[in-house]
Amino acid sequence: MSNIIVNPKNYTGRELETIFFRPLLSGPSAESLGIRVLYNMPMPTVVQMWDHSTNVLAPFDKNSAWSGGNKSVHYQKTIPMARVKAENAFSASDYFSTIFELITNRSDVNMEDLTGTELEAAETELFRRAIAESIRMNLWLGDKGNTYQTGYNAFDGLLKIVTDRVKANAFHYSNKNLDGHLGDYSIRDVLDMTVRNASPRLKGLYQEGQTAFFVSPVIYSLYESYLDNNFGAATYTDTQTGRKMLSYHGFPVIEVNLEPAISNTSLSSNFCIFTDRRNLVMAVNTADSPGSEVRMWYNPDEMENRQRAVFAIGCEILDDDLVSAYINAE
Repeated sequence: MSNIIVNPKNYTGRELETIFFRPLLSGPSAESLGIRVLYNMPMPTVVQMWDHSTNVLAPFDKNSAWSGGNKSVHYQKTIPMARVKAENAFSASDYFSTIFELITNRSDVNMEDLTGTELEAAETELFRRAIAESIRMNLWLGDKGNTYQTGYNAFDGLLKIVTDRVKANAFHYSNKNLDGHLGDYSIRDVLDMTVRNASPRLKGLYQEGQTAFFVSPVIYSLYESYLDNNFGAATYTDTQTGRKMLSYHGFPVIEVNLEPAISNTSLSSNFCIFTDRRNLVMAVNTADSPGSEVRMWYNPDEMENRQRAVFAIGCEILDDDLVSAYINAE
């Protein structure tokens, strides 16, 4: 097991994608974010959008030429990308015990024959988990200019973007009286008003099944309590087995738990964002960003194991017209 402490590991190029970042940004890991994730699109990362024409039918006249009407409207949005690094360090003893625990918790491991491959997979998984959680927190709490004192300053996150645009009245609906008790509104009022004040363009996307609420833990808990209190017989099973996911009028209600970090910022810890999942985009690039790598090594001077990842990342709301927000933006 001593090899776990001293053997350096360095992922670049194709290995960086296939071994480290691709598993991190696909499957359940990406789905848990609840938004659209783009990986290794050419930089600068530009997302193309088309607004389809709703009137393409015309009378057929064999004597007339082309009458296809107006062209579809084309939009594009550039996602701002920032070069970042993720670093972690453990004392040799802590690192050894942590990796050992990851290995022994697997049922398919032969403890009498721990190969270098298994050790490397455990070390990689340890660092991948740390990066995944840091990406999630920065995705929502990122504040590059430290305007809201979040402490996450790698790039601007979604809550900063939403809050700034609510202040600028960029979204279709916002309310500045939202607090832990929802002011004069019930939780149903909040959800209902957010839906009713959605733009016609957002309403036109409902049938595609990608529209959802992204809410704070307080909003989520209050809605869960509302269901418990108003549908007694129907909640009997839910009380015992729990609910896999809440929904309101068929729209998923996704809890975005940023506690306790958000409580120490000037961002509102209560928010309700109603939009199409594809409208919230995070982009990660390891191909076109110079010096992108993942490195793990042992530092004998400090007697600690160190881990570092270098890559580019950014997020953006593609279309403000597709957002209906209820947030305290004082």
